[in-house]
Amino acid sequence: MKAKLTFDLPDEQHEFYCATKGQDMISVLWEVQKELRTLWKYEELNADEQLIVERIREKFYSILEEHEINLNK
Repeated sequence: MKAKLTFDLPDEQHEFYCATKGQDMISVLWEVQKELRTLWKYEELNADEQLIVERIREKFYSILEEHEINLNK
């Protein structure tokens, strides 16, 4: 199966950018997820820091879910 995307440049420059940088964007999200997990699981954080990391992780996963983004695909 093949898929072809076409863009009317320069009018659809933003859409073209998103399509061509999609893999890089997923990689960045994967790295952020990994760093948040490392902070949460392995770093020695005080109670306030732990709470902040947990809140950020929860929000991060909530945003991913809202946009139906699965980093494990």
